[in-house]
Amino acid sequence: MTTVVVPVRYPLTRHSRATLRAAIDLAEERDAGLTVLHVDLYQNDHRVTWSDLKHAVERSFGQLDNARYVVRRSFLVEETILDEVAAEDADVVVIGSAQASRWRRALRSLLGEPDIEAYLREQLDCELVTAAV
Repeated sequence: MTTVVVPVRYPLTRHSRATLRAAIDLAEERDAGLTVLHVDLYQNDHRVTWSDLKHAVERSFGQLDNARYVVRRSFLVEETILDEVAAEDADVVVIGSAQASRWRRALRSLLGEPDIEAYLREQLDCELVTAAV
């Protein structure tokens, strides 16, 4: 089965809901499983649970039959997303344009002027979809 991974913020922001909507539509279109991923940063100490994430998504979109909810605790959002995508052997990752911009800023501080989509494509062996938000 095809797997679509979509990283989101919790509580769901307007941008996260738009990105999630694009991922839900894509998963339905491809008859794929959907993994909704939130990276709970240690430094924020929010202690988000998978059930918090699931209930928030279901309040916004209703019950999603092929969805899996994952919360990972970490210091680094980008690395955790890459790890989860690799662990699931995901076929598609959907990120919002706002998230792509944040990744671009983070990588710019390390690498100069990176092409975030090219970087992610190089790091991931899957399709990358940037949703307009």
